[in-house]
Parts: sequence; C-alpha cells; structure tokens
Amino acid sequence: MAKNNQSVSWQAEEYITHTHDIWWYVGLFIVAAILISISIWQGWWSFTLLIVLSIIAILVSNLKPPRKISYTLDSAGLTENKTLHKFEEFRAFGISKEKSHYFAVLLPKKKLNLSVKVYFPEGSGEAIVDLLGARLPMEEIKPDFLDKIVNFLRI
Repeated sequence: MAKNNQSVSWQAEEYITHTHDIWWYVGLFIVAAILISISIWQGWWSFTLLIVLSIIAILVSNLKPPRKISYTLDSAGLTENKTLHKFEEFRAFGISKEKSHYFAVLLPKKKLNLSVKVYFPEGSGEAIVDLLGARLPMEEIKPDFLDKIVNFLRI
C-alpha cells in the first residue's frame, strides 16, 4: 500500500470467494433439475436455455479465481487498474463489511449506472474514507435484493 497526503494505493481481489462443499453443488443441481423439468413440461424453451446457461455461468465463476486489482484513490477519482472513475460520476459513497473484508461502494448519480464496489485492507480504511469523504457525502449502505440473494447463495 502506498500512501501520501493526496492518494492511497492498494491491491485487492475483485470479489470474495466462498468455499462450497459437495452438498452445495448437489443442491444447485437439484434446483436446476426441478426448474428445467418444469420449464420443459410447460414448453418454456427459452427459460430452459436460461437455466442451463445460468448454471454454467455459476459453475465457471466458482472455479475461476478472482483477479488482483490495483487501486489508486486520488483527487481525480478512483483508478481501478487503468480505468478511472471520476468523482463527478457519483453522488455518495458508503463503507461496509462482508465477513472480515471491508469494502467501499460508490453510488452513481445516474439511476441506470452501476455502483462501484471496492474491497480494501483494514489498514487502508481510514485514509480511503478521508479521501472519499473530502469529495463525496457518506451514506449508509443497505444491501439490495440481488445482494441478499447472492450472499444467501454464496455465489
């Protein structure tokens, strides 16, 4: 982690990995088989294809290790590898914790834009909050419906 008065740099994984035992995979395949059976019985071929593709995507994402991302937070904004997210794109930020991992969420001004979720080491937290707080108001972050589903399913 590099730090000076105007910037903080660190590296973190792009997402938190979850370990799954054999029963998690068995449950996934049972739910998939039930949904596929119902969709075939009803003749919903597009839904059947969507289920199959979703299961493949979940399996591939679980097998692929997360990338290490380099972050720099400075007066221009947040640089994620080589992508700059300017502060002007965001209306606020929030800090939260998932298990033992801290993260910041930058909330977009435009409704259809995605928020930016950034994991950081605990030791960098104060400097990150100070730099973000100098540019954006801080808000409480509440998980939305999709976040709750992802956390429940551990994907």
